[in-house]
Amino acid sequence: MTNDWDPETLFDVLGSEEVRRILALADAEPMSASELADRLDASQPTVYRRVNVCEKYDLLAERSRVDGDGNHYKEYETTLQRICFEVEDGGFDVSISLRHDLVDRFGDFWSDLERGGRDG
Repeated sequence: MTNDWDPETLFDVLGSEEVRRILALADAEPMSASELADRLDASQPTVYRRVNVCEKYDLLAERSRVDGDGNHYKEYETTLQRICFEVEDGGFDVSISLRHDLVDRFGDFWSDLERGGRDG
């Protein structure tokens, strides 16, 4: 999927070293906020702020996980696949490709199918 982004917003979001490190860590393997905080040597509130920004712009996906004791917790996985910046007409153009798992793709397909059925 490719989204059109405001380049300034993207520069601001990715300007944070913590955001870039969160995206890299959560790309290697899904991680909880406490795992990310430990790896970043940052406070959990700081990690949650960065995670919230990443989720707002679809750079991270939240998943529920159950541990061996039956406890549920959230973990985060990077959805960012590629960013393309182009200098064009004296400005920047940005396109982003995001990864979606099979369930998300099926849900998108089904939603599109339902909309098509109602409209046509």
